[in-house]
Amino acid sequence: MKLVVGLGNPGKEYEGTRHNIGFSFLDYYLNEKGFNPSWKNKFQGLYCECNINGEKIIFLKPQSYMNLSGTVVERFLNFFKLTPSDLFVISDDLDLNIGNYKLKDKGSCGGHNGLRNIESCIHTQQYKRLKIGISNDKSKETKDYVLGKFSSEERNILQSLFESLVFVLDDFFKVDFLSLMSCYNRKNR
Repeated sequence: MKLVVGLGNPGKEYEGTRHNIGFSFLDYYLNEKGFNPSWKNKFQGLYCECNINGEKIIFLKPQSYMNLSGTVVERFLNFFKLTPSDLFVISDDLDLNIGNYKLKDKGSCGGHNGLRNIESCIHTQQYKRLKIGISNDKSKETKDYVLGKFSSEERNILQSLFESLVFVLDDFFKVDFLSLMSCYNRKNR
C-alpha cells in the first residue's frame, strides 16, 4: 500500500494557484486514468482509494491548509499503518522553472512550508517526493506569487508537463524509486 499526497490549499479561491499544483496534478492523473474517484473526508483530508497493479493506493489532498499538511499526512500514515517509505508527496517548487520537475527520495524542505510541516510531523526527511516547478518572480512577495494563478501560456506548459508526469506516476507504481529518479530526472531547463 502507498500514500500519494498532493499538496495545496482548500477552497475555491485557491483553485488554479501555483501552490495548489499538487491538488491539480492528482485530479489530472485520476481523471486521465479513468478512476472517477469518490472522495471521502477523514482527518481533515479528502482521500480516495484505488487499486493499481494489484496494490491499494491512497490518494490524499490535505484540507488543513498548506502549512499544516503534516498533521493530516501523519494521521493517514498511522491509520493505514504505513511508514514514511510508503509516502509520495507532490508539491510546487519555486526553484524549478515551469515545465520542469524533480524526483527526490530525501533532503530538506527547501523552504517549502508544507514539506517542512510534514517533516516535523513524521520526524524524517526521508520520503519520496515529486517537486513540480512553478518558477519564481522575485519582484513579488513569495506569498502573493505562490497564491497567484497561472497565465494561459503557463497553463499550456503545465498541460504538456502533466501529460508526461502521468507516465512518471505510472512508473512509480512499478519500479524502485532509484530507477525512477535515474530514468526521469533531468536538468532544469
